[in-house]
Amino acid sequence: MNSQYRKSLEGSNLDYFDTRAAVNDIQPGAYEKLPYTSRILAEQLVRRCEPEALTDSLKQIIERKRDLDFPWYPARVVCHDILGQTALVDLAGLRDAIAEQGGDPSQVNPVVPTQLIVDHSLAVEHAGFDPDAFEKNRAIENRRNEDRFHFIEWTKTAFKNVDVIPAGNGIMHQINLEKMSPVIQARDGVAYPDTCVGTDSHTPHVDALGVIAIGVGGLEAETVMLGRPSMMRLPDIVGVRLTGKRQPGITATDIVLAITEFLRQERVVSSYLEFFGEGARDLSIGDRATISNMTPEYGATAAMFYIDEQTIDYLKLTGREPEQVALVEQYAKETGLWADSLEDAEYERVLEFDLSSVVRNMAGPSNPHRRLPTSDLAARGIAGKWEEKEGEMPDGAVIIAAITSCTNTSNPRNVVAAGLVAKKANELGLIRKPWVKTSFAPGSKVAKLYLEESGLLPELEKLGFGIVAYACTTCNGMSGALDPKIQQEIIDRDLYATAVLSGNRNFDGRIHPYAKQAFLASPPLVVAYALAGTVRFDIEQDALGTDAKGNAITLKDLWPSDDEIDEIVNQHVKPEQFNQVYIPMFDLGAIEEAESPLYDWREMSTYIRRPPYWEGALAGERALKGMRPLAVLGDNITTDHLSPSNAILASSAAGEYLAKMGLPEEDFNSYATHRGDHLTAQRATFANPKLLNEMCRDENGEVIQGSLARVEPEGQQMRMWEAIETYMNREQPLIIVAGADYGQGSSRDWAAKGVRLAGVQAIVAEGFERIHRTNLVGMGVLPLEFKAGDTRETYGIDGTETFDVIGDIKPRADLTLIINRKNGERVEVPVTCRLDTAEEVTVYAAGGVLQRFAKDFLNQQ
Repeated sequence: MNSQYRKSLEGSNLDYFDTRAAVNDIQPGAYEKLPYTSRILAEQLVRRCEPEALTDSLKQIIERKRDLDFPWYPARVVCHDILGQTALVDLAGLRDAIAEQGGDPSQVNPVVPTQLIVDHSLAVEHAGFDPDAFEKNRAIENRRNEDRFHFIEWTKTAFKNVDVIPAGNGIMHQINLEKMSPVIQARDGVAYPDTCVGTDSHTPHVDALGVIAIGVGGLEAETVMLGRPSMMRLPDIVGVRLTGKRQPGITATDIVLAITEFLRQERVVSSYLEFFGEGARDLSIGDRATISNMTPEYGATAAMFYIDEQTIDYLKLTGREPEQVALVEQYAKETGLWADSLEDAEYERVLEFDLSSVVRNMAGPSNPHRRLPTSDLAARGIAGKWEEKEGEMPDGAVIIAAITSCTNTSNPRNVVAAGLVAKKANELGLIRKPWVKTSFAPGSKVAKLYLEESGLLPELEKLGFGIVAYACTTCNGMSGALDPKIQQEIIDRDLYATAVLSGNRNFDGRIHPYAKQAFLASPPLVVAYALAGTVRFDIEQDALGTDAKGNAITLKDLWPSDDEIDEIVNQHVKPEQFNQVYIPMFDLGAIEEAESPLYDWREMSTYIRRPPYWEGALAGERALKGMRPLAVLGDNITTDHLSPSNAILASSAAGEYLAKMGLPEEDFNSYATHRGDHLTAQRATFANPKLLNEMCRDENGEVIQGSLARVEPEGQQMRMWEAIETYMNREQPLIIVAGADYGQGSSRDWAAKGVRLAGVQAIVAEGFERIHRTNLVGMGVLPLEFKAGDTRETYGIDGTETFDVIGDIKPRADLTLIINRKNGERVEVPVTCRLDTAEEVTVYAAGGVLQRFAKDFLNQQ
């Protein structure tokens, strides 16, 4: 410990580590030039780093070097029940493996405080126009997930340092923002910045409070849980100066969709962003959180805002203790984390975005960075002529309209705006179109309290937007079943059906199997589309109906003024509401210790099964020789392509397996909920019906869409799972060849686990999304990157080849990919090893995160 820098924090009984002094001792005046992120990373080095390593580590930050790894010790791990449960299943399996080797399984525990919130498992089977929807959906959730919830309950008694917030309480990111993050930690007599990793790519939601919180895969979270540092190099820290003020009637959703498009174009992939300037100062924490939540949609790792008066006001609003609020302000001002202390911060790159340029926006179809101004709907070919026939759904029918996701429901202005649109629509006699499945799933129970108090909840309920859950629901693809008649009409007419939601992702096939495309929109726009009933409707121009005098009603007649919104927020959103919700939620009481440190696995469960990480392909040698392609893929392959999360269809490989296991079709649940059972989850690998595997073509040479593969050397096309089974039986090593931005989307372990269990040893792509690359490493899959300008097309790769990899595997080393063509030709391709740190090389060499930990643990016994 670097005790010379430990000092008393004025106005408290706590100490802190004077990072300014430590940095300026190395280079006078350097601290004042450091960005916010660098100051926090430097602080934890001063507090945690061995004295002999401190100077070299701090120099990496001061001199903006990126040639050495340094450790990062997040203060917390937050998990949702899918990846969090999967991580704990892994740890339970690890305990079994340790016990079999003679070790003490009870010693395998998270070292870092771990908070698991059950929020990903509820499907909207009953829509918001059913007054009992909430209770019915929760009952179905409990029935379907009994195995999972049994395991989760066991974990909180069996593992130390694990707290569980059960189902029905809210979304992890919103709870993290509104309650869990203290902003400044106080432990063992020392104050220091709160930091966390979360098993979801939208963990940066809480970056809005000035907390470094990043999304990681469950495998990386396991590493942090077990007390190991997350090894990193100084990230690319980009300043984003916000100027101007939003125009009247513009929501935070409109702003974030414009910023998402802008930042994608500016190529900020993997960067840490810091928003500052006059425009940033005027944004509420709710507005900032909407921007930070969408971090993965513009490809960044973090989206930070400085601590300032807005932060303090928000902590007071959400019921934080006065002593904690005072600590945040005192610590931030003392250590240079207060906004005014960062005026001299220097960035290697500064981008500028004018908030006054933002218009009303949607995003879609298919991608969250594909901004769609509502004024351009007709010009973009979205809105157009359409005909509504009695008893038939129109072209472009909106079959799902969902106010959902912490992205927007953690911002009271957005929710209140939706309530005011509903109120005006009801006053004018407008009604929801009958084919639209409507739902409202706020990420916090607080939303219900302020909507009830303001009288807006009944207005939403009248239009079909009753509260169906406090969970992720539609945003996570858990939109539930459609009315069978509506579903059959879509099938019979091959209807272009769509979804409109206030979420953060709209990839094809994610929201619902029968919604061919999806659009992101603000909560008030979601209400408007439920009235319109089709995306062919020009939401700015067309008439939603007529009033009592026969006058046309358009969107502008429903849209509330900023003053109306602010009046209700200021009057009805109160600290006592947050206390009413969160004080009992976090009063966990005494927890009895489990009878055994080992879980009693249920043999017939399709939800929880002992993981196979010391068996089969995972126990074999990865020779990186004679690999056959499982798939040849294009750009922008998402984790939804690799391992979808939505409902399991009976015709799918997973559906057929569940039927054989005796599950009725109505209880198949989603792919996501079965990820604790590898036998079910394996069958989700590349199961997305929108997959385009370039190895599978029709007689005209066109790529066939679907979950398909071609088995070589026979050249036989078949369903992906049958191909995987064939190769597994042959013990055939596999490779995947792909384009740019491979692995976009959710931080989904099974996008890496599924391919590794299939026998994939390496993936060569033009580029990788950050979280997915680390998940591949954590599973012992070698990520390889084509050199700039090279692609699969450069070498005419068609899937008939076999591949070898040669070279010394070191961080970012140059390796050679050998292409062995069917005609005997041998081509050497230079590639970059995307094991980026020495720690990653060690994890890969061990076969993965768990294997590495097991070896180290047993060596220490």
